[in-house]
Amino acid sequence: MEIITVTKDNLEKEHICCAISNNNDCQVSAKKSWLAERFDDGLVFKKGDVRGKCFIEYIPAEKAWAPIIAEGYMYIDCFWVSGQFKGQGNSNLLLEECIRDSKEKGKKGLVVLSSKKKMPYLSDPKYLKYKGFELADKAEPFYELLYLPFEKGATRPCFKDNAKSPKIDEQGFVLYYAYQCPYTAKYVPLIEAVASEKGVPLKTVRFETTEQAQNAPAPFTSYGLFFNGEYVTNEILTEKKFEKIIEEKFQK
Repeated sequence: MEIITVTKDNLEKEHICCAISNNNDCQVSAKKSWLAERFDDGLVFKKGDVRGKCFIEYIPAEKAWAPIIAEGYMYIDCFWVSGQFKGQGNSNLLLEECIRDSKEKGKKGLVVLSSKKKMPYLSDPKYLKYKGFELADKAEPFYELLYLPFEKGATRPCFKDNAKSPKIDEQGFVLYYAYQCPYTAKYVPLIEAVASEKGVPLKTVRFETTEQAQNAPAPFTSYGLFFNGEYVTNEILTEKKFEKIIEEKFQK
């Protein structure tokens, strides 16, 4: 498999792997717009020369849309190899390319958001720890910040205080999200429609700047749902899954 680096120059023609290929689809256009704005911050998007989910996306940690402190590190936004591309060494190939590139840029190491066990939309902790990543910090209810230092004695990254215990003051459902994940462009409006139909209070807040995301109340800034101040999930919800959560919360 050959690796393609997506840039401003080829962004429009390249398939970005994690959403459907039609550039007119709201998911694709939202993600590509988000990427285009991040390239000047040093974001790198590398993918296999295939049409599918086989890519790694990373950015200098100082510019990451994540509430972390990891000066001098490279932050992996998303690392996804799925389906027919698994079991062929493609994950290793992409990670090795990220390591090589990051070392060339003088970075201290890599840092990535994961969890105690494999969770939707988060990097697989079992694979990462097998590749040498270590635990840097924890945040409630299940988040782990993993890091791969390139040299002994490298500063240990950590979560910012605002994200260590995800809670907010507002009542009802509150959803924080970003177009870093293209699926939000499709699924956020769908659950907004469900909430409106059922008369359920739902406030949605889209992060539009790096600063906003770095001061988020939860570690995963692509999607974070709260209810009456308490953290509910990072999983990007379908209509049926949101309806189930509504039923559960209002039965209590």
